[in-house]
Parts: sequence; C-alpha cells; structure tokens
Amino acid sequence: MINSNKQKRLAEEDRVLQIEQANSHKAIDEHLASGKKKIKVIVASILIGLIIIIGLPLTIRAMTPGKWDDFAQCLSEKGAVMQGEDWCQYTNAQKGMFGKSFKYVDYQINEDLSYRPTWIIDGEKYEKVQSFERLRDLTGCEFQK
Repeated sequence: MINSNKQKRLAEEDRVLQIEQANSHKAIDEHLASGKKKIKVIVASILIGLIIIIGLPLTIRAMTPGKWDDFAQCLSEKGAVMQGEDWCQYTNAQKGMFGKSFKYVDYQINEDLSYRPTWIIDGEKYEKVQSFERLRDLTGCEFQK
C-alpha cells in the first residue's frame, strides 16, 4: 500500500508531466503552423513574381503602338472602308496585314459581297485583298516599310 504523501507526490508528478506534454504538443503545433505560414508566403511570392514576369511584357506590348497605326488611321480619315466577314480567310488575311493597327481601320461586316474583303474608297469598290501600295495609291496615305 502507498502512503498518502507518496500518492500525492505521484499525482503531482503526473500533473506536471501532463502539463509538460501539453506544452510540448502546443509548441509542435505552433511550429507546424508557422511552417505552413512560411509556405503560404513563399507560394504567394512565387505567384506574384510569375504574374509580374508574364504580365509586364504583355502590358508593354499592348501599350506600344502598332507598326501601321498612322497608315490605318489615315485610311479611315480619308473615308476608306473595308468590308468583309470574320469567317473569311481573305478578310482575315487583310486584317493580319495590319496586325494590331487594324483597330484603326474602318471595318464593316457585310454579308452581301461577291468578293471578300471589299474596300470602298471614294465611292468605288476594290475587291479582294489589297496591298498597302495599292491602298496608298488609292488614298494618298503613306506608310513606312
């Protein structure tokens, strides 16, 4: 039989061990939580870096003027209109010649064309894809090669 003093001392030791164990588990949990936070910060930093690396060149490219901006604007100012349809390979080829400058071309979708694209310049129709030289000759708009 264990005397009451020894029993109290053993109970106190058990209580101390339980407290130490709880503190140890708490420390481990805090350490794991801080590791997870570090991982989240690292992942977020990598994602932000990738967005900057990918987004910056795209933003710069979008902000730079197109090679044919002045020419396309001049065509529109002179009243030249390009008609076609978006499904047509020839219309898309003419659009492609202007690249990102095409946004300045006065473009109209027209389903009733014999040939696509068709340019309307000074009331005259010019069917099929037109070279820049031909458009220059018809409008007087200059372009830089």
